[in-house]
Amino acid sequence: MNINYEYYKIFYYVAKTASISAAAKELCVSQPAVSQAVKSLEQAIGINLFIRTKKGVSLTGAGELLYKHVAEGYEAISMGEQQLARLMHLETGEIRIGASDMTLQFYLLPYLERFHQLYPGIKVHVTNAPTPSTIDHLFANNIDFGIVTTPLPQNPNMEIRNAREIEDIFIAGPRFNDLKGKVLDYPDLQKLPIICLENDTSTRAYVDQFLANEGVTLTPEFELATSDMIAQFAKRNLGIGSIVADFAGDYIDRDEIFRLNFKKHIPKRNMCIISDRRRGMSIAAMKLMELL
Repeated sequence: MNINYEYYKIFYYVAKTASISAAAKELCVSQPAVSQAVKSLEQAIGINLFIRTKKGVSLTGAGELLYKHVAEGYEAISMGEQQLARLMHLETGEIRIGASDMTLQFYLLPYLERFHQLYPGIKVHVTNAPTPSTIDHLFANNIDFGIVTTPLPQNPNMEIRNAREIEDIFIAGPRFNDLKGKVLDYPDLQKLPIICLENDTSTRAYVDQFLANEGVTLTPEFELATSDMIAQFAKRNLGIGSIVADFAGDYIDRDEIFRLNFKKHIPKRNMCIISDRRRGMSIAAMKLMELL
């Protein structure tokens, strides 16, 4: 049947209110227009849907059957419109973010705090993983966007926006005080016990590549999962730590560890926001991106 769906909407309101006039008032149309729509629907279907009485209208058996299905459909559409309106006004929704310990702690967390104050109804899911895994999550459509660190692989589908700079340094505890104040060459590290991150991180890859360009290959004494643990190990004199400066700042300020000086600094790199060019984001995710 090729029936105007507006007729079903009018039928729904007439059946719901049991009144032509009440339905007209709800729909902000004239009573004759409502009556004509009901008549046109009955003619198109080929059966009477209402019994007309002095007090209003009541459904026939066929009308009851049709109303059951029309009500389910119309109310589902109405609920969808309401939920969409809530999404549009950021009263509900969710954001899926990928971030490492570092990007979460030293970049994303203050923005999440602010966003939650502005939009408390939005759920935020953070997948905590190093940069390579976050990129995998992005292209598997598990997250809306990720906060990662360079270096990043070349991918034409990846939108990249720089967020802030970071610096890789080497640190040591009191056991290595003889190195304090000295200006070192990177080959000097080969004679020292080294603490660094595990292989599956962009930080490890970046520092290893820099050292390789300097003709240096390190064999770490300890390979750890988190930068916080590197600072703790260095503080306890277990070796020289390769770490992003942000993680070491508080320890250095308390004179628990110190930064090693080299003739050549490791070039700074970036925290970045990455997204997939091929797909859009939720309204909530776009709003958070505006804050970043």
